[in-house]
Amino acid sequence: MQRVTGIGGIFIKAEHPEQLREWYRQHLGIAIEEWGGTAFRWAGAGNPQGIGTTVWSLFSADSAYFAPSQARFMVNYRVADLHALLAALRAEGCEVDAKVEESEFGKFGWVMDPEGNRIELWEPPPGQ
Repeated sequence: MQRVTGIGGIFIKAEHPEQLREWYRQHLGIAIEEWGGTAFRWAGAGNPQGIGTTVWSLFSADSAYFAPSQARFMVNYRVADLHALLAALRAEGCEVDAKVEESEFGKFGWVMDPEGNRIELWEPPPGQ
């Protein structure tokens, strides 16, 4: 079974998200969109249309979205088959969140690594 197929996003907690977004915009040239982050489009020899993105976004330092992790970051990994991977991770003894979200944006699940970092697993919708 194929597991991770790429990085879907990088999320960072910030004490002052608006100021930090401006710093990244000004100094690193990241085009911050209205929703507070950016989506880097993929393109390459095997994907000339650039289908697929890696999202970069800042969250407020008091966001509970990363909980129960105490880390100030979370990585979102693209996966081919979320439900099969979550089942395999459970069978391997990993700490897998019982919650799975499914929407027009795809399927999302979460697992904790051995150091307490929350990892988001994302199966994009078809065609993405």
